[in-house]
Amino acid sequence: MTARRRLLFVGPLPDPVTGQSLACKVLLDDLRHDHDVDVIDLNRDFSSKGKGVLGHVRRVLGNVARMRALRQGADVIYYNNVESLAGNVKDLAFYLAMFDRMDRAVVHLHGGAGMREIMAGKYPLLAGLNRFFLRRAAAMVLLGPRLVDIYAPHLEADRIKTAANFAEDRWFADDAAIRAKFADMPPIRLLFLSNHLPGKGHLELAQAFLRLEPELRARFRLDFAGGFDEPAAQSAFLDLIAPMPEARWHGVVRGEAKQELLDAAHVFCLPTYYPYEGQPISILEAYAAGAAVITTDHSGIFDTFADKVNGWAVEKRSVDSLASRLRAIAADPSVLEPFGLTNADAARATYRVEHFVARMRTILSEAVPPR
Repeated sequence: MTARRRLLFVGPLPDPVTGQSLACKVLLDDLRHDHDVDVIDLNRDFSSKGKGVLGHVRRVLGNVARMRALRQGADVIYYNNVESLAGNVKDLAFYLAMFDRMDRAVVHLHGGAGMREIMAGKYPLLAGLNRFFLRRAAAMVLLGPRLVDIYAPHLEADRIKTAANFAEDRWFADDAAIRAKFADMPPIRLLFLSNHLPGKGHLELAQAFLRLEPELRARFRLDFAGGFDEPAAQSAFLDLIAPMPEARWHGVVRGEAKQELLDAAHVFCLPTYYPYEGQPISILEAYAAGAAVITTDHSGIFDTFADKVNGWAVEKRSVDSLASRLRAIAADPSVLEPFGLTNADAARATYRVEHFVARMRTILSEAVPPR
């Protein structure tokens, strides 16, 4: 019988629910079956220990102190790094705290676009410090091959690993249900499901929809789901979509409400240029539900998406490109069903939770072999 290993798991856990926190929860739940796990939840007590810079600094220092206390007893350290400037400074503090155990650390980047800027030399001091620490790590995990160039100039190739994201089992639809929903048009159900952050593309999608002629808009129902960070941004968005009776904002959705939106969606649209984007789990959830996808060639998206195979790529930040694609769909909705069925097949074959956790277990065991 294999002895249980002690794992120090460092990453954000829900709430709030993001692609990164969901991936962390799924992996943690699996590893707890056969590991003794200590957890440093980077989202823990985020709202209860005070807001502002001082509150954030206290939380970071408290977590760094826990890292120092727990690192020596860990056989493996699983660490989630981030890609904002402030977040990267925090990461460096953690790397310093576990410096004597970096050879037991597997570092997992769930984003891509922002870290590419840091490591490319836009911030030379940060790039140098990241290189200094990460060269000592057991492995660096990325979401897909298109992100490998972030670290390829700095780390040995055999220490850079990839593990694609996933869709949870509950979002998967069978082919009969997918065919039935495509037989039930109009309206064409168009879904945007993501946190409404600057760069995610919700504003461009709303503006593109507003440009459609009223008779074309009437062929769609446009659903927006996800939260805003700022009340002013939420208010401005609601004012933008108010003139369009076909558009509705649902707020943050979970459980049955999210299931209903995904099951009904004929087209999922995420025209993102978000600076911290990686490989959106929401696109894979749309695959599982059997929706055609409209997205952009941004960060690691094209590791899981191909133009005219899974749907359509549009230009980043382009309202015109989105409006043109929506007009084409309105003119011939029959093109949607083959994409939906193709995407569901891809999700079943490649993007299940079981694929993700199996790949991560392989990486952890190979990077830090049991003693």
